[in-house]
Amino acid sequence: MGQIFYGYCRVSSMGQNEERQLIAMAKAGIPAENIYVDKQSGRDFNRPRYQELVKRLNENTVLCVQSIDRLGRDYQEIQEQWKYISKVKKSDIVVLDMPLLDTRRGKDLMGTFLSDIVLQVLSFVAENERDNIKKRQAEGIAAAKARGVRFGRPMIPLPENFMEVYRRWRGKEINVTQAAELCGLSKSTFHDRARKMEHGILAEAGRKACLTKSS
Repeated sequence: MGQIFYGYCRVSSMGQNEERQLIAMAKAGIPAENIYVDKQSGRDFNRPRYQELVKRLNENTVLCVQSIDRLGRDYQEIQEQWKYISKVKKSDIVVLDMPLLDTRRGKDLMGTFLSDIVLQVLSFVAENERDNIKKRQAEGIAAAKARGVRFGRPMIPLPENFMEVYRRWRGKEINVTQAAELCGLSKSTFHDRARKMEHGILAEAGRKACLTKSS
């Protein structure tokens, strides 16, 4: 009985394209129906398509990935998954862009030793790159904030009747639930916008007081 080939592809988000990996799988002769794709971070192996694929692996299968970082980006977990697939499931594994990482060849002591060293180095590199990506993202966000870029959902524009409702609320003519309903806002949003307005009014009053003293 010949071996059954499976392919695994992964990209980190829905916006990324797995086309390059799919082309590599096609060149390796893997049937399209045997290719599993996850669009999820590689920080762990709790990925639906990966878990589904692993259930199909056995001593008559070969799992192909284009590169070790497509398998995952956590050094320890890559090592554990590799051992689980090759030792427990008894499936072969092939990393297409690294011929040394092919469990079908070099099954003698020296071949296994070399493969283990290469696997450790590459899985370390994959995790290190993940850490570098996170660091670059944090630096980019900090730089953007320094330039005044604001993150998060945009603030809801104030309704036209906000000032009148706010005045009635402050004068205790209506309660916060009624005020929020009149403005078409949630109570928490109304309260937040009212607080921001009060802070703005106080800041403006303080600025004018300073100008008066200085003149």
